[in-house]
Amino acid sequence: MNKRDLMLSLLDSQSSPPYVPAAFFLHFPTAFHVGQAAVNKHLEYFHYTDMDFVKIQYEKPFPPIPSIRRPEDWVSMPRYGRDFFEEQLGVVDGIVKAAKREALIVVTLYSPFMSAGHTTSDQMLTDHLSQDPEHVRPGLEAITESLLFFARECIRLGVDGFYHSTQGGEAGRFPEKTVFEQYVKPYDLVIIEEINRECPFNILHVCDYLRDYDDFTPFLDYPGDIVNCPLKLGTRTISPREAADLFQRPYMGGMERKGILATGTPEQIRRAAETVLEQAPDQFVLAADCTVPNDTPWDNLKTAIETAHRRKIL
Repeated sequence: MNKRDLMLSLLDSQSSPPYVPAAFFLHFPTAFHVGQAAVNKHLEYFHYTDMDFVKIQYEKPFPPIPSIRRPEDWVSMPRYGRDFFEEQLGVVDGIVKAAKREALIVVTLYSPFMSAGHTTSDQMLTDHLSQDPEHVRPGLEAITESLLFFARECIRLGVDGFYHSTQGGEAGRFPEKTVFEQYVKPYDLVIIEEINRECPFNILHVCDYLRDYDDFTPFLDYPGDIVNCPLKLGTRTISPREAADLFQRPYMGGMERKGILATGTPEQIRRAAETVLEQAPDQFVLAADCTVPNDTPWDNLKTAIETAHRRKIL
């Protein structure tokens, strides 16, 4: 069973991979964001750590637009096409050609809500949606069209799926839950439903980079073959098995990105990974709750991956 078959077997409840797969992600230095240098660095990292699929980091966030200061200004949000995404698509093309035969190729895809936050700021976007969401809607529609263009081009190039990162349903984000339901979720679903139709392997990532969650109810019905989310819910911590049960699909995660994984000794990392594996469901990928710090030693991640690979599934 090669790595492609290994990962796809997770989606078959009647099949068991021979060992627990694992994957960790980090951003590479700026010199490796575009061109052949980016292709080579992704492949170097994939082979060095022995992770079980290739995740292409997305390094072309939507640029800030200083003229968007009020909710009414979102009508001026531009639509981005090939010229904007060309360099990132070149990286996708090179990695697909180099590695698809041995592993699944998954591309990071930020949600419309997150991309709108890149365009202004997380706080400004939250304020605008709280104050006057109807005037923000044209901007979200334009962003969704841009992201659909990028996703469709990645699919055309042969990717196997996406790591779709989303936010917006955190505790206390909006005064009314209807803001998320009417102005964040619909645009997420436009993209996620399309990639789910076209690709065999998509990961739903519920991101807690800026805020925490009391529960995951807003996201439970999102499409996605595997879910990656934090295990902290309010004041309690859930297990990987509980997360899989909540979302009714395989869970990827278990290790805190800024904890022992980033700073521990090899023995500490092995013990931490083994503790997670003891609590894991049968269909599981050992990973962090999000992208690990850029300066995390690759050997730390390799140690965690080796620990997972030694865990045989009965």
